[in-house]
Amino acid sequence: MTTHALPQPTRAELAILRVLWQHGPCTVRQVHELMRGTQDKDTGYTTVLKLLQNMTEKGIVQRDESERTHVYEAALSETRTQRDLLRDLMDRAFGGSAMTVVAQALTMKRASAEELAEIRRLLDAHEKRGK
Repeated sequence: MTTHALPQPTRAELAILRVLWQHGPCTVRQVHELMRGTQDKDTGYTTVLKLLQNMTEKGIVQRDESERTHVYEAALSETRTQRDLLRDLMDRAFGGSAMTVVAQALTMKRASAEELAEIRRLLDAHEKRGK
């Protein structure tokens, strides 16, 4: 990981980031309304506001204060955040072994035929890059 790595988002912060990644920049009210349609429907408006304020201080989101109603957006892409989280988990829990991560992931939940085909395609592409 780089020395400028952002703090890892909590579970609640990841729920907010998913909204921002899917819908783009949003106000607190928009995030709250969009979260009400998910499993995080019990999260109150003031909780969302506080989480976004904390996430801004941590650098996880950026806040546009140019208008009366502040607009928040994710500081990093979904892919970058996923990679950072997986790299940390892989190092801490799996001794850095990609094979062990993949093996555990495949034993936890049955992969569809389409997912397995995509995994094979990714493995083939990775192998070709290594040659």
